[in-house]
Amino acid sequence: MASYEAIKNFDDDDDEDVEMALLHNQISESRSATVSPTIAQTTPLHLHINNIIEEQHIIARHQPQPQPKSPRLVSLDVFRGLTVALMILVDDAGGLIPALNHSPWNGLTLADYVMPFFLFIVGVSLALTYKKLSCGVDASRKASLRALKLLVLGLFLQGGYFHRVNDLTYGVDLKQIRWMGILQRIGVAYLVAALCEIWLKSDDTVNSGPSLLRKYRYQWAVALILSFLYLCLLYGLYVPDWVYQIQTEPSSEPKTFSVKCGVRGNTGPACNAVGMIDRTILGIHHLYQRPIYARMPECSINSPNYGPLPPDAPAWCQAPFDPEGLLSSVMAIVTCLIGLHYGHIIVHFKDHRVRIIYWMIPTSCLVVFGLALDLFGMHINKVLYSLSYTCVTAGAAGILFVGIYLMVDVCGCRRMTLVLEWMGMHALMIYILAACNVFPIFLQGFYWGSPHNNILKLIGVGT
Repeated sequence: MASYEAIKNFDDDDDEDVEMALLHNQISESRSATVSPTIAQTTPLHLHINNIIEEQHIIARHQPQPQPKSPRLVSLDVFRGLTVALMILVDDAGGLIPALNHSPWNGLTLADYVMPFFLFIVGVSLALTYKKLSCGVDASRKASLRALKLLVLGLFLQGGYFHRVNDLTYGVDLKQIRWMGILQRIGVAYLVAALCEIWLKSDDTVNSGPSLLRKYRYQWAVALILSFLYLCLLYGLYVPDWVYQIQTEPSSEPKTFSVKCGVRGNTGPACNAVGMIDRTILGIHHLYQRPIYARMPECSINSPNYGPLPPDAPAWCQAPFDPEGLLSSVMAIVTCLIGLHYGHIIVHFKDHRVRIIYWMIPTSCLVVFGLALDLFGMHINKVLYSLSYTCVTAGAAGILFVGIYLMVDVCGCRRMTLVLEWMGMHALMIYILAACNVFPIFLQGFYWGSPHNNILKLIGVGT
């Protein structure tokens, strides 16, 4: 106790001295069984203190130091939140403003950027998630489970169980459930890109642009192979004539329509290989029942909106067609892999200027290449997810991401983007509540006397 009291006589405000006193008290008690009382009484106090400090330094050197957490990339959350806001805007206002709605076939509108923006963000996020891997097998298992959750959630939300606004029914006939959808496509792209990031990267050191390409050359090879496979199937498969049936009246027999094709390499609404593959593998009854091309002038007198059929409407106007089909999802994976490259730049380069330069080089090349393809006949088409569409939208995502990065992470202007940042951190919840009609349907369930007298009707939503 004499030594403890002596240490307490030092400056009481010095936290280091207090800790030293407590440590000396503990060590002196633990050593009481082995240290001779005579030695303890004759050893000067300052030698005891020095020994304790040395032991404490040795222990501290051998203890693992906690790794500082990397700062969160705020621009990625803002970009994701902006995409969610854009999705809600085009869903609610697209029917009123044609420029916001999806293009009926060839062409590009504001709504057509939403899906590739989401896929681009997924790719960037994967590069940050898997920059340090402890076990590839465990990471692959977790990625597969996440993708499976997205697939199941997509089937539940977009398979047909939830009705559209002002269609007060629920439940889905399993003979007509829609197998593909937005979340399913994101799940497939996420899984392929995650497996590429986990397994397909070399041990090369990255200190320049060429070394970055060398390290991830196998991932670029996958992107090129997928693009080549897509082009071969789109332009090489023979599309024969086909028929489909629709129920025109509840009590009458289904009406049969015959679509004449017999062509190869066609990219029109009726005879493309994308639709043929979906009809063959998924089944025509499991495709999206309100095809986007039904808003074309050939199929709607109210084009570019849905409307009654013209008198001379082609036979294919009412045929189901899935905008998130199997073959078109191949190019969606490529968009995700492009986003993965932008994430690699974040991981390996810390200087803002270097990052922006390495981002803008592929961005410029993608936009120029995509516009050149469209000019030479490979049209920008969201429904087919054409190669030109992939390049232009991925390049646009790069431009927007660089702009947000400059504003938020470089200049620090976060106050004006706080709402978008919050939306980006809760993107899936907002998507489920708003874009999948869960919240509107909840409101619609409260009505006066008749189901049609509901809150949504009162405020003019869904009319």
